Amino acid sequence: MTKSKTKSTSQLFEDFKKLNVLIIGDVMIDAYLWGKVDRISPEAPVPIVSVTKRENRLGGAANVAINIQSLGATPILCSVIGNDLNGRTFIEILQQMNMTADGLVQSPERPTTRKTRVIGNNHQMLRVDEERDEDISAADRKRLLDRISNILDKNKVDVIVLEDYDKGVISKQLIEQVVKIAQKHKIPTAVDPKKRNFNYYKNITLFKPNLKELREGMKLDLEKGNLKEIIGAVQKIRKDHQLDTVLLTLSERGVLLVDDKHEELIPAHIRNIADVSGAGDTVIGVAALCLAAKTSAVKMATLANLAGGLVCEKVGVVPVEKAQLLAEANLLKLI
Repeated sequence: MTKSKTKSTSQLFEDFKKLNVLIIGDVMIDAYLWGKVDRISPEAPVPIVSVTKRENRLGGAANVAINIQSLGATPILCSVIGNDLNGRTFIEILQQMNMTADGLVQSPERPTTRKTRVIGNNHQMLRVDEERDEDISAADRKRLLDRISNILDKNKVDVIVLEDYDKGVISKQLIEQVVKIAQKHKIPTAVDPKKRNFNYYKNITLFKPNLKELREGMKLDLEKGNLKEIIGAVQKIRKDHQLDTVLLTLSERGVLLVDDKHEELIPAHIRNIADVSGAGDTVIGVAALCLAAKTSAVKMATLANLAGGLVCEKVGVVPVEKAQLLAEANLLKLI
């Protein structure tokens, strides 16, 4: 990581306002059907949800963009969506949130991913997915890379986030090209990986897997309680893949920070967990902003860990609230 500067959390949050973040990855619509449950269906032993509200939100890599915006920075989202009704809905919501759609490619070859969650009595009861997850075509990949290059030529970008949901936008070829472009422009890269492309990420500034992804990616049977073994695996992948910093999320245990100077477990704070959906998006968003702002690695990991816990207290995929995160950070005396 770049040499850090000592600054207060309040000043750090002010600095976020000056940052532009390019987010590349799989996007989707998170649709919600909210309702009440007070009886079981006579047709099958399943609850009946009486719908009281419908809602469409931006999900996947777009949720990282929302977290970035919520913290005061400017997100630029780059992805491939369908040339369909859900794709048009996606762009409308994005523009309503005052985000640019310049980085989006609409493809006639694939649908826009949509995940519909049925929430009854404030608990998720069912999820219905509409998607295709094979890799995007070479033509769509070229169109996306052209958009990325054009944006980087015309805008100051402080950090690039690769947010991978294994839905086909990110591939080995795209990763290699983006890393090459980032190195050319001297822009740090932050990655939230998934299984399919796990071993293609190399020469990355910040790599943020969870334990499941690390196990699957390295084909190791790592025990959650064996920290020494986990650190050994992380150090191996750092060396093999030339990763500057690894931030490994460990659910209720917190996050493990590993770089040239640290092998440090930052414990999670006790929370009333309502829904873990989207917590990883929040963690990578906060960490990427701290990386771009050149804060210390420990402060980056601590703030990201704190933010991930805060969003787990709420039902559904929601971004972290800047004022709440700052207040909690000040309570912990992260000055």
